[in-house]
Amino acid sequence: MYDPSQLRTFLAVAQTLSFTQAARRLGLRQSTVSQHVRRLEEAAGRQLFTRDTHSVELTEDGEAMLGFARRILEVHEQAAAFFTGTRVRGRLRFGASEDFVLTRLPEILEGFRHDHPEVDLELTVELSGTLHEQLAAGKLDLMLAKRRPEDPRGQLVWHDELVWIGAERLRLDADRPVPLIVYPPPGITRALALEALERQGRAWRVACTSASLNGLVAAARAGLGVMAHSRGLIPPGLVRVPDRSGLPELGRVDFVLVHGGRRTAAQGAADALAAAILAGGDRLHRR
Repeated sequence: MYDPSQLRTFLAVAQTLSFTQAARRLGLRQSTVSQHVRRLEEAAGRQLFTRDTHSVELTEDGEAMLGFARRILEVHEQAAAFFTGTRVRGRLRFGASEDFVLTRLPEILEGFRHDHPEVDLELTVELSGTLHEQLAAGKLDLMLAKRRPEDPRGQLVWHDELVWIGAERLRLDADRPVPLIVYPPPGITRALALEALERQGRAWRVACTSASLNGLVAAARAGLGVMAHSRGLIPPGLVRVPDRSGLPELGRVDFVLVHGGRRTAAQGAADALAAAILAGGDRLHRR
């Protein structure tokens, strides 16, 4: 009833909320993406997206289709691997940014380990900037992280908006420097937050620095200051800082999968894990 190619296209649109970005990710024309979605909606007999010239959003039926699409594709890939007799094996060095510590990434990795028991998965959790450096140095085979604004590399998992977050009771004084809770360099969100404040001419001070997301969240919950964070990954107990605070807009951020530049024995395993993350990428969002 449901064509796997149409389901993959649907997942790409659902995760990026953009027909244009989904087309780039899949290497298809935008008209083909639109056609796949239309045919899937016809097969389901339901509208899966609401869309206009400015935005794309999942409908309630679209949200339901996410889970079905993911499971159908997982079984499809398992069947294909079984009957072709291909078994992925080897040591895979995978890096994930701190952003995903509090998400359902472990569920995706658990499913991957179950499907590919002969892969030795070595996980590194670090700042996105550090992961980019390790990948360039040949220390990783695959990474899931934020992309630097000027960096075109990587397979898009989703776009998101960067927002200011903090404790609900926090109040900022317009006459005093903004208290910042930040990752240390080379944190990508740190750099974007400082650049935005500098452009606005707003004074700031560092109230807390930690390389651990849990450390930053604890400081924010304690009301020590504000932090720049992905809108779709806001940790429990923290909220968006109201617009009336006058903080500058931070823009958008891309979360991408990037393969190592060198072909290694882990290439097959890296491709399989990338496919699993792209299929289950909607589970990494909080909203």
